[in-house]
Amino acid sequence: MESDFIKINEWLLPFSWLYGIGIRIRNKLFDIGMLKSREFDIPVISVGNITVGGSGKTPHVEYLVRLLKDNAQVAVLSRGYKRKSRGFILATKDSRVSEIGDEPYQIKSKYDFVHVAVGNDRCHGIDRITSDKSTEDTDVVILDDAFQHRYVKPGINILLVDYHRLIIYDKLLPAGRLREPKEGKDRADIVIITKCPADMKPMDFRVLIKAMSLRPYQKLYFTTLEYGNLKPLYCGNEMKLGEITNKHNILLLTGIASPKQMIIDLKPYTENIFPLTFSDHHRFTKKDIRRLNEKFAAMPEPKIIITTEKDATRLLGMDGLSDNVRHNIFSLPVEVKFMLDQQYMFNKKIIDYVRKNSRNSFLVKTKDDNKSANGNSTGNGTRTISFRNN
Repeated sequence: MESDFIKINEWLLPFSWLYGIGIRIRNKLFDIGMLKSREFDIPVISVGNITVGGSGKTPHVEYLVRLLKDNAQVAVLSRGYKRKSRGFILATKDSRVSEIGDEPYQIKSKYDFVHVAVGNDRCHGIDRITSDKSTEDTDVVILDDAFQHRYVKPGINILLVDYHRLIIYDKLLPAGRLREPKEGKDRADIVIITKCPADMKPMDFRVLIKAMSLRPYQKLYFTTLEYGNLKPLYCGNEMKLGEITNKHNILLLTGIASPKQMIIDLKPYTENIFPLTFSDHHRFTKKDIRRLNEKFAAMPEPKIIITTEKDATRLLGMDGLSDNVRHNIFSLPVEVKFMLDQQYMFNKKIIDYVRKNSRNSFLVKTKDDNKSANGNSTGNGTRTISFRNN
């Protein structure tokens, strides 16, 4: 059910009303131009949500990285939530989680060829990315978690909505988990309902399309989660999810907004799932490590520990893990998969936007081709990169 994770604290609704007044005033100031939104001469794609907690931003950002990486120099700009540093920082292979945050660290670790930067001031961050020598080759900037950062006006604004926490059924903070009124979705060019069950029926899609009630200029997509092989954090070999049987006992270690979907997805493999849950972006302590060691030691064999890629970035730097834990802890990679064969339409929209608005090579090719067709170009045209079919 699409609202099964929503809990409204009714007694806090008066405070939500007051909070909503402030947010509506802020949005109105942007709408009438008293607060300014900047446009940039480089393609900018924003990925975000209007709820507190995870809606699958990082897997969707990674999808865009994989879509564009072979034909454009991609830069990802995040605020680096819960990092200990300040100001603008360009990530390197030597950057630490504490410097840039767990999600940027994860992206940089998986896609070293991508420019990854963090900074609270997104306008300043884009200026730095497009002007600094080490990153001035950037063709497209992906803004992570920037739907509400209205000082930047992206070329494509992508809003993610968790299937289990549809914004149309939620309430504003603090009674619910909305960071702004649900009407804020009207700013999106693309709305993606994330974490959908893989076995959704045609009627389910029709109900959601009607319930979301999008504007004519908006396009609605649906994605589900697709898991890769379990990857050992310290030693051992990769393991396929299919190798898990109902004999296995899984200690599911998470520090994410909601592990419920992960539990649902692991249930077909084994019913023996024991969650060890922490808050989103939790910084593990020595006490947490002792608790992990003790809980895992008390579990019967056969047993393994499964954690998320994001949590793995924070665990790898921790001391005190027992040998038993180190030999049996795996991260579970996750990717998004578009449903209803929508990936072709989505990919084309993203690629066409980047191609048409880029300052760099493949835009030059388009112009040169047009000149040649009109007989206004002589000699050899500039050799450039062009997008292939994705």
